Amino acid sequence: MDIILASGSPRRYELLKQIGLDFKVITSEVDESYDKEAAPADTVMELALRKAEAVFTSELPVKNTVVIGSDTIVVHKGKILGKPGNREDAVNMLSELSGDVHHVYTGVAMYYFMNNKIFIENFADRADVYFRKLSKKEIEKYVDTGEPMDKAGAYGIQGKGAVLIEKIEGDYYTIVGLPVVRVYCSLERNGVLQN
Repeated sequence: MDIILASGSPRRYELLKQIGLDFKVITSEVDESYDKEAAPADTVMELALRKAEAVFTSELPVKNTVVIGSDTIVVHKGKILGKPGNREDAVNMLSELSGDVHHVYTGVAMYYFMNNKIFIENFADRADVYFRKLSKKEIEKYVDTGEPMDKAGAYGIQGKGAVLIEKIEGDYYTIVGLPVVRVYCSLERNGVLQN
């Protein structure tokens, strides 16, 4: 049985390792543009599906295989916050999130080839993140660590960004980038994990 992670994210890699999976990583270049009018959950599901499908199609498995694609976005007041383009962008994003709640959506697509049949499980999960009120100095100090630059919403909850957050509602791992319980349960339900 092959498990393939269709993501170059070190955080997703660590999460799958953490739950004891043996897998390989294959990434693809897919178009990550999306319909600005679409609901956030639909957006992450579509992007995750594109990633999983691209890797599945490039590999064309002949033995039982599952390809896991994922995508995460941060939404504040109806606006999607991607990765910051530069230092100023990161400072602005964090200033916007300061003292307020935002939503993190992670979409997952699991492309299965089992017993010569193809089927797909595609879902999204949402968690709400409450930032404490941050001073300009705190924000700048955090941005200067470099941590925000490759992360949607300009922060990493699993890193130094943990101190920015007052509380969360929902699955912590959805915020990190992969709702591991739902992924694990899908693998178990579909006979990938042997007990």
